[in-house]
Amino acid sequence: MVNPHPVLDLSLPIVMGFHLVLSQTTGHGLEGKFSGPLKPMTFSIFEGQEPSQIIFQFKASPPAVTFKLSGETDGIFEIQPDGLLYHNKALDRETRAVHKLQVSALDAHGNTVEGPVPITVEVKDINDNRPTFIQSKYEGSVRQNSRPGKPFMYVNATDLDDPDTPNGQLFYQIVMQLPKINNVMYFQINNKTGEISLTFAGSKELDPSKNPFYNLVVSVKDMGGQTENSFSDSTSVDITVKENIWKAPQPVEIVENSTDPHPMKITQRLSPLFIHMLPLPTSVTEADWSGIGTLVAHDMDEENTVNSVLHYKIVDQFPKFPKDGLFLIQSFTGLFQLAEQSLKKQDAAQYLLTVEVSDKDFHTLCQVKINVIDINDQIPIFEKSDYGNLTLAEDTAVGSTILTIQATDADEPFTGSSKILYRITQGDDEGRLGIDTDPQNNTGYVIIKKYGNLTLAEDTAVGSTILTIQATDADEPFTGSSKILYRITQGDDEGRLGVDTDPQKNTGYVIIKKPLDFETTAIHNIVFQAENPEPLVSGVQYNASSFATFTLFVTNVNEAPQFPQHIFQAKVSEDVAIGTKVGNMTAKDPEGLDISYSLRGDTRGWLRIDPATGEIFSAAPLDREAESLYRVQVVATEVGGSSLSTAAGFNLALTDVNDNPPRLAKEYTGLFFCHPLSAPGSHIIQATDDDLQSFRGPQFTFALGSESLQNDWEISKINGTHARLSTKHTRFEERVYNVPIRINDGGRPPLEGTVSLPVTFCSCVEGRCFRPVGHMPGIPTVGSTVGILLTTFLVIGVILTVVFIRMKKNKGKDNVESAQGSEATPLRN
Repeated sequence: MVNPHPVLDLSLPIVMGFHLVLSQTTGHGLEGKFSGPLKPMTFSIFEGQEPSQIIFQFKASPPAVTFKLSGETDGIFEIQPDGLLYHNKALDRETRAVHKLQVSALDAHGNTVEGPVPITVEVKDINDNRPTFIQSKYEGSVRQNSRPGKPFMYVNATDLDDPDTPNGQLFYQIVMQLPKINNVMYFQINNKTGEISLTFAGSKELDPSKNPFYNLVVSVKDMGGQTENSFSDSTSVDITVKENIWKAPQPVEIVENSTDPHPMKITQRLSPLFIHMLPLPTSVTEADWSGIGTLVAHDMDEENTVNSVLHYKIVDQFPKFPKDGLFLIQSFTGLFQLAEQSLKKQDAAQYLLTVEVSDKDFHTLCQVKINVIDINDQIPIFEKSDYGNLTLAEDTAVGSTILTIQATDADEPFTGSSKILYRITQGDDEGRLGIDTDPQNNTGYVIIKKYGNLTLAEDTAVGSTILTIQATDADEPFTGSSKILYRITQGDDEGRLGVDTDPQKNTGYVIIKKPLDFETTAIHNIVFQAENPEPLVSGVQYNASSFATFTLFVTNVNEAPQFPQHIFQAKVSEDVAIGTKVGNMTAKDPEGLDISYSLRGDTRGWLRIDPATGEIFSAAPLDREAESLYRVQVVATEVGGSSLSTAAGFNLALTDVNDNPPRLAKEYTGLFFCHPLSAPGSHIIQATDDDLQSFRGPQFTFALGSESLQNDWEISKINGTHARLSTKHTRFEERVYNVPIRINDGGRPPLEGTVSLPVTFCSCVEGRCFRPVGHMPGIPTVGSTVGILLTTFLVIGVILTVVFIRMKKNKGKDNVESAQGSEATPLRN
């Protein structure tokens, strides 16, 4: 499965006591940068590297001020507050091949604000383990005359290193063989699998009666055995050789009609066949005997005695024609010979001889086969001497069969000797006819093979089909033997044409693969070949009937100018002087017309081009921070003719110069201390720079902007981007202090910027700052506001008191008047 996360391959050195190997970077968008935002990532690190190795520096946005690492750290991985991830011990792939870590970004109170995100560290293998044989000693056995290369035992070793790397790839080798006869190795080993087998010499010469036991010393090396720094191990191998009486050779082969002097020795090719003479006569199983000119028997009686002297005699020959006694054998040596008459395949394809081998008292029989090999000594004969006359219309389709011819050959069927090929020797000087041969019955089919002429304009569309060709094959339909493939063998060295094949109809369609070009080649004399995907049987070859011709005439068309490439690249420093040459683009017109050049897409007006030469110059100050890769198009236009034009891209990469002073990475408007201070405090700030940074990242230095502040404030560097602003006492007023800070980028030349950092001392409630509102004209202060409120409340109180008293007095008056009225007015009945 493909890892979806960016992967860093870490392996070279960096700063401050750390060693960092950043050999190669792969992934999505890293582009060689080894710091970046907090996101899932995968790193590959070689095991065994020295401790204090930097891996990556993570960055997080405020309010994050520090980082936390968890997971399978094994006490090896650590992370600094500035996000710098490193390992403090050497890694060991055999202990843990993959470490699963998690990284979180924390704020000043230890709360997680980003993550945790998964970080995977893959430990890459180094060769730190020695291969070891599973056994300290091996034992095996092999039979005499066993087939060379066939394994009869194997040794096996293991290595703890990664088997998918050269570190764990093992290489086996035989370093000693005892005994070693005539300095010849009888045993060999597969250097990858450890399989042990006989060499060709071992298969021929091992003899248990002479040396029944052998000892091998086998070594194994890792790193595929290809380096002096590989580790190795060795083991001992004891091999017992067992007796093998019989060998199974192939029949003897003799070419017919040989003109060599007779009697003719039958050439010895392989080791002799051994036949054991037993105390009592016995028959011997028939054996196929290949190219062995000498028949050798072995007598179990004591050597160099009359009982061990052997005699050889041919006692039977089958068949006996053309006559008996075609073969001779020397009585004491067993050497076979062909008598005075040469063999003929047409008489007999195989002879079976019975040979008697005898000593003083006993005899035994052995049968030998001799095969007669056919030679091409018969000429093909046409079934007709004259095939008459044939009349055709001039528009007869190419590929049409117009005549069938037949010939026979008396040599052995289905061999190269009896295979018949046809060719036209007279009457077709223009090559309009061809012959297809049926390989099954030697039938020839005369066909029309010339496809005539065709004229095309050079701007004919790529992919156009311009010709249909057809061939036939008499083999079994819909098999590899009858399937036809077409290819162009002559007339198209630039590969402008191709042939697509319809597998159902065996029809070829000639198409345009690349644009035609009148100026390069105006006439193509094309030769097609039709062939099968499967190889022909031995002795059968493609002939003239498998080829066809065709002539293509290309006509001229006025074409637009052509650039040699679609995009041109150039690189200059962003501070080059106006008028500096930054590139050159030239095109050619196929018809040889002059060309005028112009720019398209120069939105910033940074460039100009010489209309006659295509040279490009800077026309205004360049700025990498505004646009690091400036893309425009250069247009080439014919001067005269049809004024055709074409365009190509011009990409100007701007290299950085240190022309931007450092500044704060953000607006720090919320820095505060609770007033009064109970102890000195601090805040962390971050700087940045618009210039391009090195792979180490920015290396800013920080200082107070005025010496008069040194009694109150202190600025200290945390890393290349962060610093800590601290108070040096607690005697600050409740107000805003603007602290000037100088930041230097350490560039070449160095640039410095001064920033004013506002820090507020204010009253706090539950950690929150309540800042006093400053007095402005027309706006009352807090004290005057309180006085106004109190005065307002007093006036309202006085008014309410007066109203209450008057209401009370009016109510008393109303009661007196009511009483007087009731006394003066009598009640009515």
